[in-house]
Amino acid sequence: MKLIDKMINCTVNGMEITVEKGTSVLDAAAKAGVHIPTLCHLNLHDLNAVNQSANCRVCVVEDDNSGRLVPSCSQEVYDGMKIETDSMKAVMGRRTSLELLLSNHPQDCLTCVKNLDCELQSLAHEMNIKEIHYQGEKMQHPIDTTSQAIHKDPNKCIMCRRCITMCNDVQTVGVLSPLKRGFDVVVATAFHMDMGDTSCTYCGQCVSVCPTGALAEMDASSKVWKRLNNPKKHVIVQVAPAVRVALGEEFGYDPGEISTGKVVSALRRLGFDTVFDTNFGADLTIVEEAKELVDRIEKDGPLPMLTSCCPAWVQFIEQQFPELLDVPSTCKSPQSMVGSLAKTYYAEQNNIDPEDITMVSIMPCIAKKAEAAREELSVEGHYNVDYVLTTRELARMIKEAAIDFNTLRDGTFDQLLGESTGAAAIFGTTGGVIEAASRTAYEMVTGKELKQVDFKDLRGIDGIREATIEMNGTKLRIGIAHELGNARKLLEEIRDGKSHFDAIEIMACPGGCIGGGGQPYHHGDSNILKKRAESIYKIDLGTELRKSHENPMVKKVYKDFLGSPGSKRAKDLLHTTYSAKERI
Repeated sequence: MKLIDKMINCTVNGMEITVEKGTSVLDAAAKAGVHIPTLCHLNLHDLNAVNQSANCRVCVVEDDNSGRLVPSCSQEVYDGMKIETDSMKAVMGRRTSLELLLSNHPQDCLTCVKNLDCELQSLAHEMNIKEIHYQGEKMQHPIDTTSQAIHKDPNKCIMCRRCITMCNDVQTVGVLSPLKRGFDVVVATAFHMDMGDTSCTYCGQCVSVCPTGALAEMDASSKVWKRLNNPKKHVIVQVAPAVRVALGEEFGYDPGEISTGKVVSALRRLGFDTVFDTNFGADLTIVEEAKELVDRIEKDGPLPMLTSCCPAWVQFIEQQFPELLDVPSTCKSPQSMVGSLAKTYYAEQNNIDPEDITMVSIMPCIAKKAEAAREELSVEGHYNVDYVLTTRELARMIKEAAIDFNTLRDGTFDQLLGESTGAAAIFGTTGGVIEAASRTAYEMVTGKELKQVDFKDLRGIDGIREATIEMNGTKLRIGIAHELGNARKLLEEIRDGKSHFDAIEIMACPGGCIGGGGQPYHHGDSNILKKRAESIYKIDLGTELRKSHENPMVKKVYKDFLGSPGSKRAKDLLHTTYSAKERI
């Protein structure tokens, strides 16, 4: 078919344009430079996911030829179509739809976690809604706070179904779906089960796309405030690599702008006694993980070895692929390693009773909240991490304390657990963990210095990637996946014997931790994720030491406390176990 046969002509508000056959009215209008308000529509091009269910009817326009109102997100343009986006019928149709949504919505905007970042609120302002003409019965659903990670308030749900698209189509977890019909319809779990009893991985991607406050992280800031104001507690905080390239967005910085020093200073102003860097834990993870990988290769398995830093993906394999539980690395995540050492090594060095230490993690990830509560991640009766705050929660605490983030001077992390290499920084993006591990594994295997540390074949944004690294004649086959739907494809191929790798990195979120469920909302803009990733690699490139095993503080910890990589004490403090969980 010729290209000309695929093109059709239409008019948008009197402007003639030519578009490809199959183009939606919404996209045709955008080509003409015309804005149409949307609410339920979600187009994640990089994830191959589109939610155009036309549930909210906020994007209706008038088809001049028929006089009907049509939803622009799902209606395809036909040849000769005349579209009016600003006719009285279109404007009043959109206002009516929005008012009906607002009539069934709680009027608690001032205390809602999404206040000033709520798409429903923004649309009401944009459409100049001053009063609601439809008064009637409101939904009355119980609020679900049974999980350690996700707060679910169905009364704020507008049935946009974005979360369903993300949970089912992108992540393939399948926990959320619409139940009942008509006024009683609600997004819920099967049989209205509590979220804490389902197979939810707590990846938080449903939270990332929710336009209202129906889905949010379980806020731990009030508990942290109490610990900060308890003089009997020594409160330590650690900061994940992806936080420093995203937090600034909450204070007007450009996406990806690095604010490490200001983050440290803000944490000190909030009252934390010690500020550690999760990147130190990342370096430690790499040394242990590389040692484990080399041992598995030399002892013929089990291979492939899967990285274990992402808690959502660990939850995913425990529930969905229990037959493969011998392949994930037994290494704890970096946040757990820092927490473990803070309550043992650091406590010993500073003569502090571990009972008096509170460990707080600042994470880009909602699933880290659930990870911190895993019974396996404790030492001598103490959880490695007591509380987890997302990047968004930290931003709210800084604003609550009236700290002027932009004028803060750059601070530096505390020792003993505050020094890191460039290899640790790239943990924040897809492919970074396995690249960091490869830098260290190369020198462990070959005994030679690795001069070219950039493994660019491991980088990129494709959902599933493969690469081969040669180490002293041995070819290391590596697989990489981000998003749980891609992880499922990769794991199914491994289970069925169709793919063979030596090592695999899996991250649950788009782009890895930079797109975590606890990061500042990117509203589906993949360019924001790309800029965050670029900054992650910029940090790596600008760091003097770029191999985890060269970290002098890591060497000191092994010399003074752990012994050697893979030692009994290292196994006890830095490694964990997994268990099959029922798939619900």
